[in-house]
Amino acid sequence: MGKLRRALTLVHLLAESGEGLTLDEIAQALDVNRRTAERLRDALRDEFDIEARVDDRTKRFFIRDRLGRAYTRPNAEEVAALEIEVTARRVEGAGHAKALEHLLHKVKSAFDDREKRRLAPDLDALVRLQRSRIVAGPLLDASPETLGIIQGAILGGQCVEFDYTTDSAPAPAWRRVIPHGLLHGPATYLIGKMPDREQEPVFFRVDRMSAVRISERVGCAPDDWDLDGWLARSFGIWREEHHDILLRVAPAAVARARAWRFHPGQSFEEDGDELLVRFRAGGLREVAEHLFTWGGDIRIEAPEALRAVMRERVLLALGSI
Repeated sequence: MGKLRRALTLVHLLAESGEGLTLDEIAQALDVNRRTAERLRDALRDEFDIEARVDDRTKRFFIRDRLGRAYTRPNAEEVAALEIEVTARRVEGAGHAKALEHLLHKVKSAFDDREKRRLAPDLDALVRLQRSRIVAGPLLDASPETLGIIQGAILGGQCVEFDYTTDSAPAPAWRRVIPHGLLHGPATYLIGKMPDREQEPVFFRVDRMSAVRISERVGCAPDDWDLDGWLARSFGIWREEHHDILLRVAPAAVARARAWRFHPGQSFEEDGDELLVRFRAGGLREVAEHLFTWGGDIRIEAPEALRAVMRERVLLALGSI
């Protein structure tokens, strides 16, 4: 533990010294030779911004920032990851892209000129050569103003009121819902529940909402509401009766299936050379649509309702040929 103690001691010496320390002073304080003091200084440079100032042709070393700053300052990899995510969400049209973009600007503005110069080469290289994958899908506008109103209702424990347009309705219909969450993505959804009704929460597409306002009526999700648990009960966003789904994967596709997330609650079971995949979810049409992309590599063992939906999907594909 001697090396660790010396390193920690040197960190505090360099941070607490107003004038800085020479290599000889470091060696004397740590009771080591000059070469060891030099190696310790170089090792600490990976984690701390150790600066040097020349005083009467003598070089003195010090840590400019308070120690807490060294542990909270983002590095190039972290800032690059945020910038890549901001770019992807902006291209994707995600409703929270603006909030992420503002966060990125705040993170960058917190750096002083010295830190910006130090980070710039690595940050430019990492951002230029990395991208988040953009999945094909609809471009739907969820305005930051609308999201701000919904988030304000969540924070204030109020209902949200809006006019809602659906494909089947000729005109918008007024709605008042208790906000239970927001699901961000290419299409942003409000998860909400009608007051005074025993029905489960449902999805509302934010781009189909107009005249959005915070209601005067109080309404908030229960303290024991588990958004992740609720979302995990469906395959995609469509909610219906839950089914115990059992899939059989052909030997040629077992490796691919093991590396695939069909559902957050999935489990795998080997059956000879084949693989069984089990999970419980609603949204059979979405399940069938996804399994259709696997061709003959996956066979539906249960339930029969899912097999029926898949037969319809196959007949639709054959009819379009």
